[in-house]
Amino acid sequence: MTTTKKKVTRDTVIGDVIKDDPAAAKVIEKYFGNGCFTCPGIRVESIAFGCMMHNIDPNKIVKELNEMED
Repeated sequence: MTTTKKKVTRDTVIGDVIKDDPAAAKVIEKYFGNGCFTCPGIRVESIAFGCMMHNIDPNKIVKELNEMED
């Protein structure tokens, strides 16, 4: 039985991305910095919100997260 990786969207909560795929933390840190991991907003803020706060194109991060190997 194989597991299917969940597709990440602009609306996916950052904490859910990391919970579903711990390796995604490297991508999150690359764009948002390591302060993201201690921020309580990680449980409720979407990729799009984080990108807005850091002035980053959300499509770039979503694409990179979805292209990660399983």
